Amino acid sequence: MSSFYILGIDQSTQGTKAVLFDKDGKIIARADAAHKQIVNDQNWVSHNLEEIYKNVIKASRQVVEKAGIDKEQIVCIGIDNQRETTAAWNRKTGEPVADAIVWQCSRAKDICRRIGEDGVSGEKIYRRTGLKLSPYYPAGKMAWFLENISGAKELAENGELALGTMDSWLVYKLTGGKEFKTDYSNASRTQLLNIKDLVWDNEMCELFGIPMNALPQICDSDSTFGYTDLEGYLNKEIPICGILGDSHGALYGHNCRQAGGIKTTYGTGSSVMMNTGETPFFSEHGLSTSLAWRIKGKASYVLEGNINYTGAVISWLKDNLHMISSPGETEELARKADPNDHTYIVPAFSGLGAPWWRDDIYASISGMSRTTGREEIVKAGCECIAYQINDVIDAMRKDSKIDISQMCVDGGPTRNKYLMQFQSDISQTEVKIPDAEELSVIGAGYLAGESAGYYDPDDIYKAITYNFFETKMQEQERSEKVHGWNEAVEMLLKK
Repeated sequence: MSSFYILGIDQSTQGTKAVLFDKDGKIIARADAAHKQIVNDQNWVSHNLEEIYKNVIKASRQVVEKAGIDKEQIVCIGIDNQRETTAAWNRKTGEPVADAIVWQCSRAKDICRRIGEDGVSGEKIYRRTGLKLSPYYPAGKMAWFLENISGAKELAENGELALGTMDSWLVYKLTGGKEFKTDYSNASRTQLLNIKDLVWDNEMCELFGIPMNALPQICDSDSTFGYTDLEGYLNKEIPICGILGDSHGALYGHNCRQAGGIKTTYGTGSSVMMNTGETPFFSEHGLSTSLAWRIKGKASYVLEGNINYTGAVISWLKDNLHMISSPGETEELARKADPNDHTYIVPAFSGLGAPWWRDDIYASISGMSRTTGREEIVKAGCECIAYQINDVIDAMRKDSKIDISQMCVDGGPTRNKYLMQFQSDISQTEVKIPDAEELSVIGAGYLAGESAGYYDPDDIYKAITYNFFETKMQEQERSEKVHGWNEAVEMLLKK
């Protein structure tokens, strides 16, 4: 086909975007649809599953109309999704049994503590799944559904309960309930996948009380997951033939396909991910081991550190503190701030993720002086993003013994040049920024195009160009700043 288009769907924490890729891999149009963040007085975070699915259909239709293309030329779909967010629904009727539990939500922490009380299970879980026992992961969230949602156990006993990550929900809905599948990148983040044998682990399922018949079929990331006509919008069904968790999509989109490739996604939270090749590598410094993907039957692994609050700190400055009216203001305010101010924000609003893994502490602001004002608080909000990411990079250096000299980055906050320069300075690495922000969906779209035979993997990346930030800060200044951050974190950890 001389002219064709690939539809990419990015179902992320804040909303859903649909993009169209042309035959050269360039994005020609984008449509967005936000969904509600449901937060209760216990700080539980939820999403409405039906709202998200309707937004997927709406955004997909809008992007086609916006581009003005012939929808008959759309040949396949690639999907990337917010990881760890967990859904539960009636497999016979397709009705959700509750709102999805968002990855940030730690409501399953008591379940995880109960499981870890024997002092043995936590280490067994890590060695089997590559993930530290935490309410962050879907296993605990699935157990919470079964223990707390009326009717969930009965559905499970009747073999009618479906438990899965957001990709499974979308595949199920897009195919009219015909397919219940997930890919290896998402499965590896559930805390239920045997990271070596690459199957659902029976002992892990028993430990969390998860019936294996409630879990989706695991497929290679470049499989054909089913066919959809987008609720009748298309005149014929087309294949869904590329699925990746959003962070894995970004790794693929940056072309970090070889061991040593590293990327950081700046979103609501952040994922710092390093490709470690064909062998799982277990961390001694608080990182997770997951599959990058499995493509054409070949698995690639990653070391990863996940951070709960990075871009969400900017949202907090805007929506809660009302210090900014838009994220774009942060760069100018940070530059205006007193460079000698020692304010540190540790945004542990739902605990600290990697490499600390503490869900029992709260956020703090420390080091303020009488002259600390709006600019200084905003600067500290930007800088805490870079400090948290640097903690993970330091852990990766210790674990892998690799000198990380370059890092690919993506996400909305990368537009902030102050933040990007500060990240380069604090992490002592060159920061590589693409001219496109949609790296997660680029990865899923490229994978779908390759799977369907429309893209050449050795040629398609020519559609992306990069800009670079190099380290400029003197080592003494950097050392003092990192020391101050470490003190602020340690103060919280000792409470």
